[in-house]
Amino acid sequence: MKNKALYTGSFDPLTNGHMDIITRAARLYDELVIGVVVNPSKRSMFSLEEREEMIRKATECLPNVTVDHFSGLLADYVNAGGFDSVIRGLRATTDFEYEIQMAQMNARLYQGHVETVFLMTNPNYSFLSSSMIKEVHSLGGSIDGLVPEIILEYMDEKNKA
Repeated sequence: MKNKALYTGSFDPLTNGHMDIITRAARLYDELVIGVVVNPSKRSMFSLEEREEMIRKATECLPNVTVDHFSGLLADYVNAGGFDSVIRGLRATTDFEYEIQMAQMNARLYQGHVETVFLMTNPNYSFLSSSMIKEVHSLGGSIDGLVPEIILEYMDEKNKA
């Protein structure tokens, strides 16, 4: 029986911290879906289509990883998609406090046996956030080594416009 996991986020943009979690989760599961969250109230640097395309390109070396998107309740998407696990990355204790509350609420909403699995972020990326990446890049700072090369290309192109 195949096991299927979901890793969600806005990924605006995808960072090497995200890639670390994706790569590690892809080794643990037969199928890993990267679920790009659609949040109409949040202003994104990249469109949903651009984010999905960037993630597909960044993860093309991982054959068991696919990319999708959803809006609304995570539990609704999980229930409809037949997932066994939801992957969450933790950078610091502040992440844990928020994530444990979300995991406990979602556990009440999941149908069947769905586990939330927490993966600790590699310490090399524990300070990273998409917001920080966007700010440093927009101010001309180097983000080399903090995002996949394909993401840096997209960001350079976006900031030229």
